[in-house]
Amino acid sequence: MSVSESQPQPDVETLVRRVVEIITNAKSVPLSASVLISKDEVVELLETAVERLPDEMRQARWMLKEREEFLVKARREGEEILDAARVRAERMVQRTEVVRQANQTAAHTVETAQEDARRLRHQAEDYCDQKLAAFEIVLDRTTKQVQAGREKLRLTPEPAGGPGLLTDTGLEGSMGPLTGEVLLGSGADDAFFDQDR
Repeated sequence: MSVSESQPQPDVETLVRRVVEIITNAKSVPLSASVLISKDEVVELLETAVERLPDEMRQARWMLKEREEFLVKARREGEEILDAARVRAERMVQRTEVVRQANQTAAHTVETAQEDARRLRHQAEDYCDQKLAAFEIVLDRTTKQVQAGREKLRLTPEPAGGPGLLTDTGLEGSMGPLTGEVLLGSGADDAFFDQDR
């Protein structure tokens, strides 16, 4: 029986291991380190192995090529993953920067609005204070003028006679026809009130 019939199309490694097995299990020659082996069987196995070497080499080259292509593909996919991760990171950084700038702008806007509100409030308070101060001055002056006028009228001597009537304040005048109001006569006393008109 030939080797090809017992083991159809074995690979090179199987053939070499078969040769090693034959030599290992061969009968030893008495008083010698030699062994008895089947020359034809061993030669056939070795020749078959030699014939199969090109196939094994082609397969090995194909496997190396596949390995190289796989490595290139894996490297390319890895670079694509890294690029995608880098793009995502940049977008996240950009979004973070946009949010930071938006928060900063909003804070600046609020601060500006608060500052404007404080300024307007201070201006309004200053304006009201100025108006009240001016009104206080006018009121004080008017009060003093009224007091001076009343004092002057109080010190006016009672006339000897005439068409006028004397009121309880000592003011000379005439009674109105309907209302009973005191009508002041024209004279030097009216000049005091003319200064406020």
